[in-house]
Formats: sequence, structure tokens, C-alpha cells
Amino acid sequence: MADFFSVLKQVPLFADLPDVDLLQLCGSVEEIHLQAGETLFTEGSLGQKAYVIKEGQIEIFKNLGDRSIQLAVRIPGEVIGEMALLEAAPRSASGRALTPSTLLAIHHDDLDHLLQTNPNAAHIMLHTVTARLKSTELLLKQSEKMAELGTLTAGIAHELNNPAAAARRGSDQLNLAWGKLLKIQVQFYSIHFSNAELKALGELFDEVQNRAVHPAQLDAIQRSDIQAELEEWLEGHGIEDAWDAAPQLAALGYDPAQINAFAARFPPASLPLLASWIAAYGTAVSLLFEIGEGARRISEIVKALKAYVYLDQAPAQEVDVAEGLENTLVILRHKLQGVDVRLEYDPQLPRIQAYGSELNQVWTNLIDNAIDAVEGQGVVTLRTHYQAPWVIVEVEDTGAGIPPELLSKLFNPFFTTKPQGEGTGLGLNTSYNIIHKHKGDIKVHSQPGQTRFEVWLPVNP
Repeated sequence: MADFFSVLKQVPLFADLPDVDLLQLCGSVEEIHLQAGETLFTEGSLGQKAYVIKEGQIEIFKNLGDRSIQLAVRIPGEVIGEMALLEAAPRSASGRALTPSTLLAIHHDDLDHLLQTNPNAAHIMLHTVTARLKSTELLLKQSEKMAELGTLTAGIAHELNNPAAAARRGSDQLNLAWGKLLKIQVQFYSIHFSNAELKALGELFDEVQNRAVHPAQLDAIQRSDIQAELEEWLEGHGIEDAWDAAPQLAALGYDPAQINAFAARFPPASLPLLASWIAAYGTAVSLLFEIGEGARRISEIVKALKAYVYLDQAPAQEVDVAEGLENTLVILRHKLQGVDVRLEYDPQLPRIQAYGSELNQVWTNLIDNAIDAVEGQGVVTLRTHYQAPWVIVEVEDTGAGIPPELLSKLFNPFFTTKPQGEGTGLGLNTSYNIIHKHKGDIKVHSQPGQTRFEVWLPVNP
């Protein structure tokens, strides 16, 4: 007990405690020994004891998905584990020994009695807890920013990969199709078309180009049936490689009757060449259109990303809220598979004075939470309307809902309804702070099958 007394006397929390009270406390202290790597307490467990480190080093850490974030390393003379006792809440982080360690465990009732009877100890504890909360929040916010950056990067990479791959694939195929088309066109020089036939050829040129850009909407069975009929027709008219031309003609929306119609306008001897030319030219135009669409999509994503982070713009400016929501959806599109997103925007919504990139962080948090809530098979509705002087944004989902007893805690730092290790509990707290920075408000209404977050923002804060 004398050993316990000398250790606790060096700890600021207990230094001013009368010797008789400190001796009484030592009588209930328990000594704990840990080997390196051994766990002292785990995140989510109930806190019944605080600990004074006598020897060794204790690492305080938090697991987020597959990441482990070190919040602090505590050394001899420091008190740990007290926050869960003071808040009467599950532990918000885990602790394990970095080196062989010895700790003195103090029960909840003894610590509570000390704080109630010793004002100086209560003051020291308040200072310690406040400093640790700030430090932990700062570390987790930095970690969450890095995680958000990783998610943003992964989402953008996923979004860019599809159109880029399509453009590259189209370019490779176009190289082959273009060579084939040039060979066919050279053969056209051997055919002497009349003026009427040349005019018909020009009309056919325009028609094929239009069909290639606006392909026929056929299901697999319809396409297969037409393809078989075309192949049979082409073979019946002595056209070689009918198996190669038929699928391309079907993709352009041609059927045997239409092929018959334009064939009647040209010399019979030119029909095989015309059929091959239509298939080759239609393929080339389709590939050019596909490459153009890929480039357009990439440009759209880059534009959305630039608008999302408000590059090259002043921190505060006029913000189009609906545009911010749209850009956020582009960033999160890789997570929307299976989710029915419904947009109900007020077309008369005024622009607001705001920090655009910060508001987009709010939309990201709210929409991402809604996506998680519906688990890939529900409805997420984004709604905007104007109620002077407020612009109101609603993010609604058809998930399981939030229990009533948790609603009042949603915006507290470190509080999360997600499974342990899947959230820092800072997303909604950060959103709350951003909204209040804009002199706005955020409200939540929830029941099974419907959770709605309402963000109220003044047009001019």
C-alpha cells in the first residue's frame, strides 16, 4: 500500500488529497500487469475502472474499418480510461500495452467520490478531459479527411476508368474498322453510278450516320431474330461474309425489308459492296460516337470535381445548392448502384452566400449516410425548396430509421450509429458545425422506413 501511496502522490489528480483520504483510496486500488501487446480495454466496452500508469507505455487507439489510428501514447504518471467513467458511456477507444506495463486500477465509485469531495481534483480532471477531447477530435478529423480523400480518389478513379476504357477500346476497334472502310471505298471507284444513284448514295450516307448515332433499341431476342433474317437474306443474294455484316446491320436497325428497299435503287452488282460499306461505315461512326461520349463523360467528371472543391474560387461566394448536390452525386456515383435516387428540386431556388466546398462536405456526409442506410436497395430522395429567407435541403432515405433515444445524440462528437470500426462519429458533428457557421440549422425526423435530414440555410447569412 505504501508503494501505491507514493505513486498516486506524484499524480496531479491525487496530489492535494489529504493523506488519510489517499491512504483510504490506496486500500481499494488494484495492481494490474500487462505484457507488450496485451489489451487493457476495448472500444465499446463498459468502463468500470480508470487506470494510473505506474510503469510502461499504453497506446490509445481507434479502429476505423481496416485502419488503426493511434490517438496517444500514455506514460507513467498519467491517468487513462477516465472518460468512459465520467460520461457513463462505452469506451470510445481501445488501450493496449506497448511495453511490459504495470497499472493501478481505480474503481468508478472511488473516482466519483474523489471528484465530489475534492474541488481541485475535479478541476484537474476537467482540464485533462477537455485537452484529450480536443486532441482526439483533431486527430480523428485529420484521419477522416484523409479517409474522405481516399474515398473521393477511389470514386473518381472508378468513374473515370469506365469512360476511359470505353474510349481506348473504341479507338482500337476504330483503327480496324477504318482500314476496312477505306478498302471498301476504293472499290466504289470501279462502279459507275448515275446521278440519281449518287444522290441516293448521299441520302444513304446520312441515314447510316443517323442510325449509328441513334442505335435501334432492341432486346436480345429481337436482335438475334433480325440478325438471323439478315444473314439469310444476304446469303441469298450472294453476299460473302454475311455472318460478319448481319450483326452490324442489325445494330443499325435495318431489317430485310429495309435492305430490299434501298437495294432497289442501285445496280444489283453493287449490292454486296453496299451492304459491306453500310456495315463498316455504321461501325466506324458508332465507335467515333462512343469515343466522343467517353471524352464527354470524362470532361463532365472533371468539371464536377472542380466545382465540388470550388477550385480557383474565393472561399465564400454565391452558391447554387442544386448544382452542389448534383456534383456530390457524381462523386458518389460508384456507391449508388442499386439505389433509386429521386430528385425533387425547386426550379426557383435562389443562390445563397456560402462556403461552397464546406457545404459540399455536408451533402457528402448526409447522402453517404443515406446510401449506407438503404443498404443498396432503397430510395434516396434529394429535395430543395425555398421558404423566405431560408433555402431548405432535405436528404431522405427509406432505411430502417434511427431509434428515438439516439436522435438527441446524433450531432455529438464521436457518436455514431454505424457498427464499431465503421465511423468516427464526426461526420454529422462536422456537418452541424458547418451549417451553424452559415447561421443555419439542421433537423432530423426518423421512423422505420423514413429518415429525413433537413438543412436550413439563410440566403444571405
